[in-house]
Amino acid sequence: MRKINILQIALFMVLFALILCFGVGTTAIVFGDVEFGDFRGIILVVTGFVITYIYALLVFRLFLFFSPLKDGVIEVNSKQEFVYHVYLIFHLIIFYPIMRSGVVPLPLMRLVYLALGAKLGDNTFSSGIILDPIFVDVGDNTLIGQYALIVPHALENEKLGHYRIKIGNNVTIGAHAVVLAGTTIEDNALVATGAIVTKGTYIAAGEVWGGVPAKRIR
Repeated sequence: MRKINILQIALFMVLFALILCFGVGTTAIVFGDVEFGDFRGIILVVTGFVITYIYALLVFRLFLFFSPLKDGVIEVNSKQEFVYHVYLIFHLIIFYPIMRSGVVPLPLMRLVYLALGAKLGDNTFSSGIILDPIFVDVGDNTLIGQYALIVPHALENEKLGHYRIKIGNNVTIGAHAVVLAGTTIEDNALVATGAIVTKGTYIAAGEVWGGVPAKRIR
């Protein structure tokens, strides 16, 4: 695992401070004088959290717009490594706690993943965790099961990279399954519960895969 340096932490802290200022300021300006009765404090805290989180998503996407993170290998001490580490801190501090909590309803998590850059088709939902959403493309009517993991990054000692995962239409990813970087799953395929789909696997349309490591069952 590569070390995050002080400049990367400092940049994140500056952006995080802006997010907090915008979030608290907007909450105070818009809702500060509104009477909420006995629950005013609780309502303001919850409202402030939601507004701040929306600002965090906006700042994160702006950061990636001006400093895009690309598919492929990330070289040591490169500009891409700098961008990746700031990107990683955003996820570790702000996004992973929500993604991994399991308490956010599926329709709202769909919106969060879309805001983070995932491409999700119509009527597609994830009850699992999509890591690195900007590297995940999913078609229509696809379900990612409870506690499944979609993992587009590959961290192999000092070697680090992102490899896009593509999932087609009408696909089912079973509960607790793991789909690793560079995998392509075509339409109407099924990945069984608990399966581990290894890096770079190609699953053709209509196939059923299962096991550890996953293999074609039929």
